[in-house]
Amino acid sequence: MRGRLMRGLFAAAMAAGLSACGGPPDLITLTSDSQGPDEFAIVPNKPLQAPESFNALPPPTPGGTNRSDQTPEADAIAALGGRPQAGQVQGGALIARATRFGVNGDIRRTLASEDLAFREDNDGRLLERLFNTSIYYKAYAPQSLDQHAELERFRRQGVRTPAAPPEELQ
Repeated sequence: MRGRLMRGLFAAAMAAGLSACGGPPDLITLTSDSQGPDEFAIVPNKPLQAPESFNALPPPTPGGTNRSDQTPEADAIAALGGRPQAGQVQGGALIARATRFGVNGDIRRTLASEDLAFREDNDGRLLERLFNTSIYYKAYAPQSLDQHAELERFRRQGVRTPAAPPEELQ
């Protein structure tokens, strides 16, 4: 009798413990609600070094880099025997091509206000709002890209797609 009672209590405790683990992960919210530290934001600086001449130091640039800032890409390239400057992308031609029709300096604010207006127009039905159901995927479905249809469209045009082999080869 006592064994059955212990097994029953153990089963109830296990059910209660496992019920706390339920629920899908929230992959839409990219920020954390906790007040804990961000372990990836803590990067130690390189050791400070005195230059040969204090008169030869360049003037400080707002938003620029310091000699003591970490440069993991350049450090990895140098450790593998390459030139540390090889990891610095200048992007002159790319930036010139992307900005050939002008640049809207207020693009983030414009996109945020347009997205807010879109979300207000697509805020879900009454029961979805009452039960706080996420309609994110349903609201943005008309704007999503069908990857399989695009892959077939590219293949019909003769574009090679080695990263996505045909189904019969897999």
